[in-house]
Amino acid sequence: MILESLRREIVTYSRKLISSGLTVGTGGNISVYDPESGLFAITPSGIDYYDMEAEDVVVLDMKGHIADGSRKPSSEVELHRIFYERREDIRAVVHTHSTYCTVLATNRMELPASSYLVAFAGKNVRCGEYASFGTKELAENTFRAMEDRYAAFMANHGLITGADTLLRAFDIALQIEFCAKVYVLAKSVGEPVILDDEEMKRMTDRFRTYGQQPHDKERKRGQ
Repeated sequence: MILESLRREIVTYSRKLISSGLTVGTGGNISVYDPESGLFAITPSGIDYYDMEAEDVVVLDMKGHIADGSRKPSSEVELHRIFYERREDIRAVVHTHSTYCTVLATNRMELPASSYLVAFAGKNVRCGEYASFGTKELAENTFRAMEDRYAAFMANHGLITGADTLLRAFDIALQIEFCAKVYVLAKSVGEPVILDDEEMKRMTDRFRTYGQQPHDKERKRGQ
């Protein structure tokens, strides 16, 4: 089975979409790109995440043709593929229908620097222009909204995040949903205080090396 380890990883994180409250039903989608083969694996369309197995995950080439798998891929193939074509720093994409992010997206609002944790995405989270799901127009609109960022809202739709690993892309989705919830609740009782660009630049720089880095693991193996 081509890209078996990535497909198994996608199954694991797809189930976490539900258990973490980042989506409901079969909403949202996940993909991971393998630069060595030039292929990417993506969740299938309309299959319950707890019924999904690794062989249900579809492998596509960069033209969108199926390289392995018998299932129909997610309707949002273009939304994922555009980042692998144009962003060398993104190797995994997570799209969610998380509640508070979708609230802001429905109001077509951005998430400002109301928390230092927003810096996981950048100095803010923009909202892209609306387009129907599954279209190239939606992919282009979302790509523009996520320029120099690792997260964006999709108008009247939800959240998308990207990173160098699926673990990091998923964590960004969790952090931004938390920040969106706090921001919405804070606006209900007052006016949130927004951190300035200088502070967000410091936080963005720090989060680039946040957590355990790959070379740290290699160092431990050599000891």
